[in-house]
Amino acid sequence: MKRYFTTLVFMLASATLALAQEFDNLPDPIADVNKVVDNTPDSIAKALSARPAPGSTRVGSNPVMFLVGNSTMRNGTLGNGNNGQWGWGYFFGQYFDAKKITVENQALGGMSTRTFYTDLWPAIRQALKPGDWVIISIGHNDNGEFFDQKRARAVIPGVDNDTCYVGFNQRTQRQDTVYSYGHYLRRYINEIRAKGANPILMSLTPRNAFDEKGKIVRKPQTEWAAYVAATEGVPFIDLNEISGKKLDSYSSWKQQYHFLGDKIHTSKFGAEMNAESAAVGILQSNHPQLNVLKAMMTADIPQKYVTPSGKPRVFFTGDSTVKNADKEDDGMWGWASQAATVFDESKITLVNAARAGRSTRSFIREGLWDKVYNSLQPGDFVTIQFGHNDICPITDAKARGVIPGTKDTLHVYQMDNGSYEVVYSFGWYLKKMIDDTREKGATPILVSLTPRNEWPGGKIERRDDSYGRWYREVVEETGVEFVDMHNISADALDRKFAVKSLPKDKEKAKQRVEEIKQKAGVYFKKDHTHASKIGAQLNAQSMAKGLRQIGSPLADYLKKGN
Repeated sequence: MKRYFTTLVFMLASATLALAQEFDNLPDPIADVNKVVDNTPDSIAKALSARPAPGSTRVGSNPVMFLVGNSTMRNGTLGNGNNGQWGWGYFFGQYFDAKKITVENQALGGMSTRTFYTDLWPAIRQALKPGDWVIISIGHNDNGEFFDQKRARAVIPGVDNDTCYVGFNQRTQRQDTVYSYGHYLRRYINEIRAKGANPILMSLTPRNAFDEKGKIVRKPQTEWAAYVAATEGVPFIDLNEISGKKLDSYSSWKQQYHFLGDKIHTSKFGAEMNAESAAVGILQSNHPQLNVLKAMMTADIPQKYVTPSGKPRVFFTGDSTVKNADKEDDGMWGWASQAATVFDESKITLVNAARAGRSTRSFIREGLWDKVYNSLQPGDFVTIQFGHNDICPITDAKARGVIPGTKDTLHVYQMDNGSYEVVYSFGWYLKKMIDDTREKGATPILVSLTPRNEWPGGKIERRDDSYGRWYREVVEETGVEFVDMHNISADALDRKFAVKSLPKDKEKAKQRVEEIKQKAGVYFKKDHTHASKIGAQLNAQSMAKGLRQIGSPLADYLKKGN
């Protein structure tokens, strides 16, 4: 049995230093041994006012699931993404039926197993009732100094219950005893059980760090938590491994954007990934204690398109120019509704996954892309066609505007409704979908936006200086197949309606342009953007022509003569 007793006494230079350590006046943040600066310099008093009071979300006699963790679970004092970083606890509740259980994210950035236990755990422990659940996933901040004046949060590595360290805690200004990582986990477990509640241990979220084989480093706390869980008979979910395995399957570019600002804290993409991993881990666990909790979970994970097997599939993604009402002969049509006029459905399955009104950003944010991504198999194809809704206001209710261009730029915006979102460039969103498609062994095909019924100078509008340039920059960077529907359809319309020159008289020229628009209007419906049925068929034919021009493997599935 090992015991280490050391008394460290530090004299204060003035009484004001002691006051600086009070919870309502924490010092400015500093970089820790991981070179990470905490994103919660606000006081714990402010943090407590932002977090729900423990147990306050309980509905009637329903159980509550309490989440115990640090900034990887709840980032920033408010936990609302205002710094661009998100914790996975924010998204975890979506996997549970709110009519059966509520999920309370009680995590706080900067906490260790030790400081959470001393500072925040007592209020949660008091709120616990029989049948409640507590998920404990904490440990990123457990290293450093034992008794420093800034944090005093380090614990002794390992699971030894007979190890402790005694000294003077400068932060709390009193004698303190530090125990091992495993010791604190056992304390949580014992106190949860004493209240008739159910503990679950989860390993830490992975860091953006790689071993000598180029794989995401697995944290040592995983083995410690797994050991404690096994010896205490507690369910254990290896979140570190589930998410780490996902990251290992990603491209280096994709790995990087799952983190933001440093190598530990996650972007919204990373937080959502970890939340799904935690939910999947529970669903896939064979531990009998989790059967009750599984009955409180909701949707299938993940959502997919269900299609007949035996044939490759082509998924069409985009906006209303790809999928519209597609019902009335005299209505508005998206060209993918007419894809069967050019593709041989005996050879390939057509899946129109587009959605009216969407941009690259909103298509991804709303989970529409995830459903395609989760469905993809080797040999499938994905057409990616956006642009009409992308250069819109960034912060309004529709939240679909993007940063113009193709560089990997991003910015945190506050939306008009008060929420926060990291917004990327038009090209970045395209590159994400291209990269995701290739990851699944499918073939991405970038498609330029459909032309509009605008005729400057008597010829149809070409948007080659904006979207056209951005498409080509993405093509040059990624090598993706590219069908220039914009110019193929525009060429066809120009052949039908364009004039070599307009009258010199401005009024006559304006009148001539209006005449052209009226004639060309047979290919459009209600406005200058949306296609009529024959307009949609024209764009489908342009798609077929473009596929043949570039020698795409998808052209093998076209009908003869198209």
